[in-house]
Amino acid sequence: MKTLVIVAHPSIETSIVNSAWVKEIEQYPDLFTVHELSKEYPDHVIDVQKEQALIASHGNLVLQFPIQWFNAPPILKQWLDDVFIDGWAFGESGSHLKDRKLTLAVSVGSERMDYEKKGRYQYTLKDILAPFEVTAKYCKADYQPFFAFYGTSFSTQDEINASAKDYIHFLKKSLESKYTCSSYA
Repeated sequence: MKTLVIVAHPSIETSIVNSAWVKEIEQYPDLFTVHELSKEYPDHVIDVQKEQALIASHGNLVLQFPIQWFNAPPILKQWLDDVFIDGWAFGESGSHLKDRKLTLAVSVGSERMDYEKKGRYQYTLKDILAPFEVTAKYCKADYQPFFAFYGTSFSTQDEINASAKDYIHFLKKSLESKYTCSSYA
């Protein structure tokens, strides 16, 4: 089954990194389906049944977004709240995410060293993304290591293009393999 990539960028047309990733993913339509939440739901009214059916018709799930205020954009939080509901994603009869591989692909404006225990923010990106891991585990999904691009604010186009190629390699390796590693970021 194809992998569903949920893109939660509030302004993908002005994005540098996430738009490059989307363009690269779209070169592999046999492997990935790109689903851009802000384009699909500009009014932020989520069609829950449509989203659940879309997830059910795919294999693995990727949540792609820029880190904003050390969190996901509001539309992704809303999407999670609306779509990952009791009886569907968790609970006694909620098994639609069970054993489904789930990973994140995130971009941040700051440098990697800013996201170290002794860095500017004193928290790692793994720390900041922990709620997503807990959510995945709560829904019995198979949480995979995340992919991260640091330094969107000062990266060259060559670095961004290379990250798009690395992203595809990461997705193929982490979502198709039977093993889990501790981190790719």
